[in-house]
Amino acid sequence: MPLMTPQIAPGVTALAPGFRALSILVDGAPIVDAEVGSRALARACQSIASGEAPWAQDHLDAWDQVFKRFGAKPQRFPCSAQALRKRVQRDGALPCIDPVVDLYNAISIEYAIPVGGEDLTAYEGAPRLIVADGSELFDTMKEGEPAHESPEPGEVVWRDDKGVTCRRWNWRQGIRTRLSAESGQMWFILESLPPMPLSALQEAGDRLIEGLKQMMPEARIEHELIGCLTEA
Repeated sequence: MPLMTPQIAPGVTALAPGFRALSILVDGAPIVDAEVGSRALARACQSIASGEAPWAQDHLDAWDQVFKRFGAKPQRFPCSAQALRKRVQRDGALPCIDPVVDLYNAISIEYAIPVGGEDLTAYEGAPRLIVADGSELFDTMKEGEPAHESPEPGEVVWRDDKGVTCRRWNWRQGIRTRLSAESGQMWFILESLPPMPLSALQEAGDRLIEGLKQMMPEARIEHELIGCLTEA
């Protein structure tokens, strides 16, 4: 498994004091239980109706404020956790997409935390979270065809040496590094702000790792805390 520590630019830290994240690297293995993700997703969707942690809404509100600081209107560009939870509140459930994607979406919904999943084999260099200057390229689809666009100057994005991999921090993932159960090497990033207790971030990571091990018992998994690691 390659050693890799995501980099966070100082400009991002200034926008979101106290930002911290859990980075999880996975060497994939054959899947022995493909239903782990769908079961977790069903439980997560039910958890919204049955109640949530007292800090959950404050955490989502904090993401709204951070998005506003770099010029993204949360009503139009919500963080990924907010977008998933709104779909569940509207529709009552989420459709299954892929065993691994379903699993990390379940963690995102249940813990009110943005969770990204990436195919690490598609990366060129290490992931880094930066404030864009507007010249970077982001691969996407427009009218059913592959296309490129650029982030707004000042927008927070994840990128590698080739280009942007996720726009507006965690709002929209690119095509090139999109993850699936067939990905040989996987990278997950669980992103939190101070309203979410550090213990809850660690618990969310443990739940994701536990699900991955149930799904593919021979997978090798490493994790690392990055950012501001003191308790809020």
